[in-house]
Formats: sequence, C-alpha cells, structure tokens
Amino acid sequence: MSFHLLEIKFNFNGTEEAIYPTIIQSGSETLLIDCGYEGFLPKLEEALSEVNLSFNELTGIFITHHDIDHMGGLFEIKAKHPHLKVWSSDQEAGYIDGSKKSLRLTQAEDTYDQLPESHKKGARYFIDQLKRMKAVPVDEVFGLSNEAELLEGVEIIHTPGHMPGHISLYLKDSHTLIAADAVVVENGELEIANPQFTLDMPAALASVGKLESLVIDKLVCYHGGLLDKDVNAKLLKLTKRYEKSQEKANTY
Repeated sequence: MSFHLLEIKFNFNGTEEAIYPTIIQSGSETLLIDCGYEGFLPKLEEALSEVNLSFNELTGIFITHHDIDHMGGLFEIKAKHPHLKVWSSDQEAGYIDGSKKSLRLTQAEDTYDQLPESHKKGARYFIDQLKRMKAVPVDEVFGLSNEAELLEGVEIIHTPGHMPGHISLYLKDSHTLIAADAVVVENGELEIANPQFTLDMPAALASVGKLESLVIDKLVCYHGGLLDKDVNAKLLKLTKRYEKSQEKANTY
C-alpha cells in the first residue's frame, strides 16, 4: 500500500489557492482521490508526472463527496480517459450521476435571498457553476453500513457532516488518514471545513471524534495538505474548542 500527495495550485479571485488530491495504490487498483474543478486536467497531468505517473496508469477516480472542487473536473477526465472507473459511496452516487439534485446547490439557492446585496454576485456565480457541473455515471458503488474493507489495506470511514455521504480513507499499514473535507489544515492547526457551509455541524464534530480513535501518523487534508505531527492531539484540540464554544453559547 502506498500513496502520493499531489499539490494543485490555482488562482481564485486573485488569491493563490491549493488543493491536495491523493493517489493510492492498493492491490491492482491505482486510484485518484478527488479531482478538482473543471479545467484542472492539465494541472493534474503535470502533478501526476511529478510522481512518475500518468492517467494511463490509473485504474479509477474515487470521489469522497460531490462538492464542485472534488468532482467538477470528473467529466473532462472521464471523457479523455474512459478506462477509468468512478468509485463512490451509495449515499453520494446519485448526486454524482445527476439523478439527484446537488445538496450544495440546494443550500446555495435556499440561502441566496438572505445574503447581503454585496455577496449576491458571488453567490449567483457559484450557483451557476454548480448548475453547469456535468454528471458522470458511477461504476463502483459501495455501501457505508458496515464500513467494510473495500480496498486491500484501506478502511473506508463514513465521516458525515460536511456532506451526508462524505467519506475518509485510512491506510492501515502507514497509519495515514486521507480526510478529504472532514477537517482542513489552517496555519498548522485543524479546523472544520467551511463551518458556515457545513450541512450538519453536530455530525461533523462526531466524525472528528470518530477519527480521534484512530492511530494517525500522517493526515492528508484536501485543503491544507499534509500534517504529520501531533495529529491525534490536534484532532482532540479541535473537538475541545468546539465543545467550549458550545458551552459558552449555552450560558447566554
């Protein structure tokens, strides 16, 4: 079992951002975990070449959840590399293949009228982006009821909150957690990904608690990259901070 961390840099509203898709190799499968926005194919090709790989050597793309920065580029990649199988949990598959309306789109539309006028232009652009996102059939659908070992040496962990069907992957031999958006790294510390847009904050915090039970030497976050020091302590610190914040709110 091995993994490669990819760094994809891009400009967003004049600010340099980065995402960190991951390649895992398990048995006969070599999978890209999440794939960025539409138009990111050249960036992914370059990042793969830096770890001596190409899309021709991959067997599939594993989508942790259906947010646009995780699957926006999927249609383009699949069109150019039709041999790649798309993997997804049963809870997320309908949103990826287009048979269900995006939960993020529903959220954006439901909150639009409540926004101040200064924010509505950006929100409208985001809504339009979500509506343009192209659906892709899912080839390998797996259930989350027992979180069974789907891939050799990999534990699939249901980590709802950010999205109901969100999953993380734990590489048992190396004690590596690929967290997707269960948590993010900010200035060397851990945080809930976009807490203001998290669909179910109690579930998100419960997912962090679930991750605390693992032995984690390396934590890969889609936003923030690799954290390889005091991971479990920082997960606990995150949980405690939100607990204190809730206790404080309850006193008012």
